[in-house]
Amino acid sequence: MSYGLNIRQEGALDFVSIGALVHRLDPGIIPFRKASECLIHVSGGEFNVAANLSDCFRLKTGIASAMVDYPIGDLVAERVRAMGVKPFYKHFKHDGVAGPNIATVYSDRGQGVRAPVVFYNRSNEAGAMLKPGDFNWGEIFAGGVRWFHSGGIFAALSETTSEVTIEGIKAAKAAGAVISFDLNYREKLWNIIGGHQKAVDVIDRIVKDVDVLVGNEEDLQKGLGIPGPEVAAKSKLDPSAFFSMIDNVRKKHPHVKVVATTLREVHSTNRHSWSAVAWINGKTYTAPTAELDVYDRVGGGDGFAAGLFYGLLTGEPEEEAVKLGWAHGALLTTFPGDTTMATLDQVRAFAKGGSARIQR
Repeated sequence: MSYGLNIRQEGALDFVSIGALVHRLDPGIIPFRKASECLIHVSGGEFNVAANLSDCFRLKTGIASAMVDYPIGDLVAERVRAMGVKPFYKHFKHDGVAGPNIATVYSDRGQGVRAPVVFYNRSNEAGAMLKPGDFNWGEIFAGGVRWFHSGGIFAALSETTSEVTIEGIKAAKAAGAVISFDLNYREKLWNIIGGHQKAVDVIDRIVKDVDVLVGNEEDLQKGLGIPGPEVAAKSKLDPSAFFSMIDNVRKKHPHVKVVATTLREVHSTNRHSWSAVAWINGKTYTAPTAELDVYDRVGGGDGFAAGLFYGLLTGEPEEEAVKLGWAHGALLTTFPGDTTMATLDQVRAFAKGGSARIQR
């Protein structure tokens, strides 16, 4: 299967991403204002995809990121190793007081009618200090790389993170890699470095070299600066609004071969209807709808991206690649934390319509 993509068959690394590593403090269902203890999850949209592809799908993956030499950095580095991801770090020294820091995400899970609450401390973040020249791409890609990935959150962190993203993409493209980008449009982040028009200008430069886009209709509209949906969706699970935008995406970026996203109808914090859609080289594909009992919703989208990319990297039929992403994203909502605890057998079983009957 080619999908319109030129996917290398061999490479020392199947997948490399660039992005900021963060640590998430999770008090479970207790709101932070009443919390007395937290779990610590290591995360970052770009890292999550690399970690999922390594741990569940057994691909050879890497992450280019900032690392701070202090105990939180040690914790993060240990989790990166535990997920089997090869690190390529730009190291920063911590001054013992103000940083630079690895960003903190605070996120309770909510419960029932009470929604999850997420807020951040990205002050003096080392990831935002990354700039062109910080990574030796020739050395990273020396043995061959098949796929390179980044996202809109990292691109929005500072004036320099978008430039190092573009530098990495161009180096990966020259090395023969497929390029993917998760739009992940975050208005608050872009407002800090110039607002919506700045986002459109930066993302336009990035997407000129991108083969695979991940993002919903709002991401496409705001991130790419294209007109909104031409048809009204009947529900959050209706793919018509998403598919109606593909022509506009193609007019602006005719080289893009894959555009995909998840569809989610939130009935309560713990009960979601879940699907996924993709446009692949001129044809549309829609996953089934699953009713999810959600334990922790964070990371489901990255779980979908990982399963989809795995399907494409391994030559699955288009519909099966979409189902693998859909199934893995669904399973990820059943685990604490942002990265996978699923096995490939579990993903394949769910993608084929497996049930939650006990496995003996």
